Amino acid sequence: MGKSKQKGNHKSDKKKNIAKTWKTKRRTKDLDQIHTDMKPETAAKLLHQDVDYDVTGCAQHYCLHCARYFVDMRSLKEHFKSKVHKRRLKQLREEPYTQAEAERAAGMGSYIPPKTVEVKTQTVEEDMD
Repeated sequence: MGKSKQKGNHKSDKKKNIAKTWKTKRRTKDLDQIHTDMKPETAAKLLHQDVDYDVTGCAQHYCLHCARYFVDMRSLKEHFKSKVHKRRLKQLREEPYTQAEAERAAGMGSYIPPKTVEVKTQTVEEDMD
């Protein structure tokens, strides 16, 4: 036979929920959170952030729809042309799910189909100081 490959797993808390840690490692914002970020007052704060050296690109190049930071303006513009960004824009066209819609689905009202929201790629200000 031979020894089993898994050793000492019953004592370690780190290895217990390894599947959960892998699933949540690269977790991005949900669509309803991005819809709240797209409101003009919140969007202005996110697009014009202070310099933060802990974030990619010093938090100066941010894609509002994908909730991602980029190294420089060139990579941000390339991202705007990518399939990933276009898919995210298509997902964001549908209105976010609300509590009122959940109640209607449970039988507490009549069904109203979700509205479509006009979503366009953010404008890029090129200021090379």
